[in-house]
Amino acid sequence: MPDHPGRTGTVHFAPGPAAGDPMAWWLSIRVDRLRGGPLTVQIHDAIRRDVVEGVLHPGARLPSSRQLATDLGVSRSVVVEAYDRLIAEGYLDAVRGSGTRVARHLPQAPTVSPPPDIPTDPPLDGGVRLDLRPCAGIGVDFPHRDWLTAYQRAVRAVGRTDLDRPLLVGAPGLRAELASYLGRTAGARVEPAGTVVTAGYPAALRLLATALRRLGHGTVAVEDPCDPWHRRILAGAGLRTYALPVDRYGADARALAGSDVRAVLVNPGHHFPTGVTMSEERRARLLRWAQETDGWVIELDRDGDLWLETGRRPLALQRADPLRVAYAGTASGVLGPSLRLGWMCVPPGLLPAVRQVGAEWDFAADNLTQLAFAEFLGSGLFDRHTRRTRDRWRARRTALRQAVHRHLPQARLLGTAGPNVYLRLPGHVDEASLVTAARWRGVSVLGARHFAFRRPPEAPALVVGYAGLPRSGLFEAMRAIEEALREQPGAAPLRRTA
Repeated sequence: MPDHPGRTGTVHFAPGPAAGDPMAWWLSIRVDRLRGGPLTVQIHDAIRRDVVEGVLHPGARLPSSRQLATDLGVSRSVVVEAYDRLIAEGYLDAVRGSGTRVARHLPQAPTVSPPPDIPTDPPLDGGVRLDLRPCAGIGVDFPHRDWLTAYQRAVRAVGRTDLDRPLLVGAPGLRAELASYLGRTAGARVEPAGTVVTAGYPAALRLLATALRRLGHGTVAVEDPCDPWHRRILAGAGLRTYALPVDRYGADARALAGSDVRAVLVNPGHHFPTGVTMSEERRARLLRWAQETDGWVIELDRDGDLWLETGRRPLALQRADPLRVAYAGTASGVLGPSLRLGWMCVPPGLLPAVRQVGAEWDFAADNLTQLAFAEFLGSGLFDRHTRRTRDRWRARRTALRQAVHRHLPQARLLGTAGPNVYLRLPGHVDEASLVTAARWRGVSVLGARHFAFRRPPEAPALVVGYAGLPRSGLFEAMRAIEEALREQPGAAPLRRTA
């Protein structure tokens, strides 16, 4: 009903009889009889504004003309005329038996082209059709049925103590399963007592970084290039970062000579983003450095479960020196990042500090997720899903290589890091403008400079994630990048290879 019948009418409309309708939305209209102009125009403009601004979504149900007229205190003909105008303009649809709804295909608002000398930003995420960012789309292969089976088994077996607050170092059953799993798959020398379960590997890294800071460390060396998120986590713990250059043999510990660094963060099995594997010589050199300087090595292994190359995956660096290497991993690579489940194998010399920090802040995953994952590991469901995921990713990687060969014949695939490839481009390419141009074509991809720390990349490159797209999507994405590349000023023609 109107607030003041003689002057204004206001309605905040709820769905009413169709409250269970998921497409129904709240509608707020106010009419002013004295100074607001014609009532039909006021109602028309209020609804149109809410449609254009996204308050009323496509398909949302509106009140009947009779109900809205009653709530506003106006004649029904006023509302009918406003609805008819909005239908004629394409903002509303009237369907017999379904009432009046917001049109699913709204009219396009007129656009004004910017002056040619003013650069514009690329479209936002809403304009992205093909997402090639690292690790994008990993969750599309989530094993719904198997996970539900493991979760149900865990819930049926749950005890009263299992529903208490999450244990600071993880559920005993999961720590035992992880120790067994990491030993047989990565060759890690792990004991359940030294295994800590966290809410994802970022939480594990944050926990380790905070413990190192408590022990007096001020700087941690990180690979260059590396995941920028790692540097942010270390900085958040109050640590400075030192660049450790990476080449085709992996990180080189010789760069640490003369520095005050006593802790290093590396991805020796599958460096991200280049995909190179650290050579045996570099591994031995890094371990000698740790022993000679009383230092620590943090080994991240995000995608070790999904080793796609021929032959056995490299053994964990931690295996060679469990007293100096902290090994951190995650289920995100296989099950997707939303599960937020990670772990680390902590050397005895770091474990007291890690436990102390963990006792002050909550880094643990919830108990039921831990128990379900323990069942998932122990029952063999995780192994089965991992094998299936490897097969799917190999097929997608093969499709990506074929798409690159067809559309970007002068580019080189230098390495893979889990669900990503490092695609080196011809030297004349402007990497930043190519990334922007690709985004205008609906393709989201990151360039190598995004991951550089101190040193610029040797050549322009793209870091391409391929896990979430089918074969057709990968070919479409490479074709869009080819079109963007051809339009660069001074671009050389792309020559097809045999």
